[in-house]
Amino acid sequence: MAEIEIGKVTHFFGHIQVATLELSAPLSVGDTIRFAGHTTDERQKVESMQVEHRSIAEAKPGDAVGIKVSGRVRPHDKVFKVVDEGGKTGL
Repeated sequence: MAEIEIGKVTHFFGHIQVATLELSAPLSVGDTIRFAGHTTDERQKVESMQVEHRSIAEAKPGDAVGIKVSGRVRPHDKVFKVVDEGGKTGL
């Protein structure tokens, strides 16, 4: 499995387990992503995304999206999309 950097974490809201991501590449519900930082290494599937409190299925570069996360992430952690050799996303 290969990984493509798609953005970074700008905020983490621990009480609701939500991270805000600043995207540099497209992201869709159903994609598998990995958070990587000095003390972070979390992988998960994107179950839902929001922009301005509205649910969306796809986000584009430049968007700031909120997603529910399964573990603790930190501001400045890098976000990668997990892809297979054929370019498809998945675990």
